[in-house]
Amino acid sequence: MKNNNAFFLLLLMTGMLAAGQREASRPARASDLVPEATIRSTHAAFAAGQVTCVQLVQAYLNRIEAFDHTGPALNAIITINPKALETAAEMDRLSAANRSALRPLHCIPVILKDNYDTADMPTTGGSLTLAESVPLQDAFVVKRLREAGALILAKANLMELARGGTTFSSLGGQTRNPYDLTRTPGGSSGGTGAAIAAGFGIIGTGSDTGQSIRSPASAQSLVGLRPTRGLISRSGIIPVSSTQDEAGPITRTVEDAAHTLDAIAGYDPADPITAFGVPRIPRTYTAFLDRDGLKGARIGVLMDFFGQDQVHQEVNSVAESAIRKMTEAGATMIRISIPNLAALTRNIQVSQFESRIAFNDYLARLGPRAPVKTLAEFIARGEFQSSLKAELEADQSIVNGLNDPEYKSRLLRRNDLRQAVMTIMAQNKLDAILYPHQRRLVVPIGEDQVDRNGVLSNSTGFPAIAFPGGFSSPTSSAPVGVPVGIELLGPDWSEPVLIKLAYAFEQVARIRKPPASTPPLNR
Repeated sequence: MKNNNAFFLLLLMTGMLAAGQREASRPARASDLVPEATIRSTHAAFAAGQVTCVQLVQAYLNRIEAFDHTGPALNAIITINPKALETAAEMDRLSAANRSALRPLHCIPVILKDNYDTADMPTTGGSLTLAESVPLQDAFVVKRLREAGALILAKANLMELARGGTTFSSLGGQTRNPYDLTRTPGGSSGGTGAAIAAGFGIIGTGSDTGQSIRSPASAQSLVGLRPTRGLISRSGIIPVSSTQDEAGPITRTVEDAAHTLDAIAGYDPADPITAFGVPRIPRTYTAFLDRDGLKGARIGVLMDFFGQDQVHQEVNSVAESAIRKMTEAGATMIRISIPNLAALTRNIQVSQFESRIAFNDYLARLGPRAPVKTLAEFIARGEFQSSLKAELEADQSIVNGLNDPEYKSRLLRRNDLRQAVMTIMAQNKLDAILYPHQRRLVVPIGEDQVDRNGVLSNSTGFPAIAFPGGFSSPTSSAPVGVPVGIELLGPDWSEPVLIKLAYAFEQVARIRKPPASTPPLNR
C-alpha cells in the first residue's frame, strides 16, 4: 500500500512512533499501523477521518501476504475472506452516510479459528475431509461479531479438529510461533494466536476444550479468556465435548478482550446452557478496566502448578517476577496448595465419552452439504493426520458414552474438584488463583505439548484468563525471548474480576512486545 498521511494520528495512538522521530509533514505508512493496533486506536482514527476501512483491511492483507507463506512462513491462515475488501468498502459507505450509527466493532478485522461455522466460507477444522464444507449458517459467535460490525478477515489453522496442542493439521500443515520459528504456537487455537501475535488482524476467536484458548495466548504474548460455562454459545463450532468445550477471545490487550466479550456473550437457544449466563452479563465488561484493580486484591499463588526441575526455571522466574509486580501494585499474594490436587485432576476429562455423539450431531446439522455423515465415515476416509487415528478410533468405539459408569463417575469427580477450589478460595478469602499457564516453555515443533495447567478451568467450568507474564532469555531463534503466560482463575461468573486484575497488571507491567519475525512492512 502506498504511503498515506492518514495513518499518522493512529501511529501516535498505538505508540509505534516515538515523539520527534518523524516530522509531522513526512508521510506515514499504513503498514506501520497494523501490527499492534487496538479497537480503541483504530476507532479513534476512523472518527478523526484519518483512515478508511478499505485501507485498514488492505494493510492486514498485505501482512498476511508477506509473512504467512513467505518470509517467516508462519502458516497461520487457511482461508482469506474473498469479499473482505468489498465488505470494507461497504462499511466505508455506511460510515460516510451516518458516522454516528457506527457499531461497537465497526471494521475490526477478525481472525476466526477454522472450526467456527461461516456460511460464506468453508469451515474445515483443518481437515482435508472438510476442506470444502460450507455450513448452512454462521456460528452464533460469528453472527454476533458481524452484528457488532466486525469484519471476518480470515480463518486460521488449528490442531486438526481441535484435538491437541501443537497446531498441525492435514489441510493447514504446521503453524509456527512468530517469536521462535522453531517452536509451536501452542494449540489447538495456535493459528489464531500466531495471526494475532503477528498483526494479521485485531481480534481473534478460539475454542478451549482442554486449554486451547489459553495455550496459544501464553505462547505468543497474548490475552486469552476461557469463559464460565454458559456465558458464550458453542453452537456452530465443530465440537469435541459438550461439557468441556468453550469459546472465547484471543487478543493483544485485555481491553480488546473485554470489548470482544461484550459482543459475543449472550443467550442462544441452540446452546441451552447459555440461559444460565443471561443474568450474569454486565452492561459492558469494559467497566472493569481499572488501572488500580490490584490494590487490595487477594490472589492465591498455586504452588502445585509450578515445576521443580531445571527445565521449569525460566517459567518460574517469569512467574515470580509477575508476583512481585502484583505485590508492588497493591495485591496480597498468598502461596497456597490444594490438598490432593493431583488425585482430584487425574482421569477427570470427559471428552472421549461425548465426542462421537457431538461430532455426529454437528455433521447432521450441516444437512446435505455434509461431506461425511458420521465419525465412522470420517475415519474411513483416512484424510486426517495420522497421529489422530488412535484417538478417533477410540472415540468411535464408545457406543453409549453418556451412560457409561466411568463417564458418570468423572462428572461427579468434577464436582469434587470444584468444591476443592472453592474451599481453598474461601479459606484464604481469595479473589482469584494464579499460576503459569505452562510449566515449561512452549515446545519445539515435532514434540508433544507437555506441562500445561489448563485442567483447573476445563474440569471445573470456572473462567480463566491467560495474559503476558514475560519472556525467557533471548536466543538466536527467539530474539526477544519465548513468551510466558500467566493465568488467573476465579469462580463461576467472575470474568469482571479476572479482567480487572489482568488489566491492572498489564498496565503496570507493560510486558507485550511484538515478534521480531513480522516487523512493519516497508510498503
